[in-house]
Amino acid sequence: MTSAVVYRWTLKPGREAEFEAAWSEGTRLIHETCGSFGANLHVDENGDYVSYALWPSESARQACFAENDWFSQACFITMQDCIDKRHPEQVLDVKSKLST
Repeated sequence: MTSAVVYRWTLKPGREAEFEAAWSEGTRLIHETCGSFGANLHVDENGDYVSYALWPSESARQACFAENDWFSQACFITMQDCIDKRHPEQVLDVKSKLST
């Protein structure tokens, strides 16, 4: 079953461009290595960054992070350094998906 995860971060002031570049690189690496279905990065009305990522399954997502040391990669180190607060992840079970 396809799953999605909503990630939310409050960034340190002035670190937005760095975070966006690091997020793009990290997301590309995860997609190429683990076969995620992609992700989008958004900013909400409070200025928090929100990412919505699609995965073939929750077990595929968990395996991707268990089998790879993502957080030792430069892009993930930069992302972590830009984050002031990491909010809890929200895992969703996708019931319907419309492709364009």
